[in-house]
Amino acid sequence: MNTELRLTVPVARVLAALVADPAGDHYGMELMQSSGLPSGTLYPILARLTGAGWLDKRWEDIDPSTAGRPARAYYRLTPVALPVARQRLAELHEQTRPGPAHAAGKEATA
Repeated sequence: MNTELRLTVPVARVLAALVADPAGDHYGMELMQSSGLPSGTLYPILARLTGAGWLDKRWEDIDPSTAGRPARAYYRLTPVALPVARQRLAELHEQTRPGPAHAAGKEATA
């Protein structure tokens, strides 16, 4: 697994959606809704995460003509990636929250 994956805001949104239900199988439309990302942003991220070893991908075993829709690809964080994803998201949260200097500046202008 490549742990040096660049954690952009869209990647963090996808990881946060996956970490929220780590045992669940997630498909594209669900991840688009939970991350707020369009398909043109989501699917390249899913491909990068899968290629880097962060996600397992499996295809739904259905007959599309019987189901009336195409088979879905399901994604799940790998057991190795889950703690790394949680740690990276926690670090990002810590880096982006307002610090004491920001709070002091607010008090000075209030």
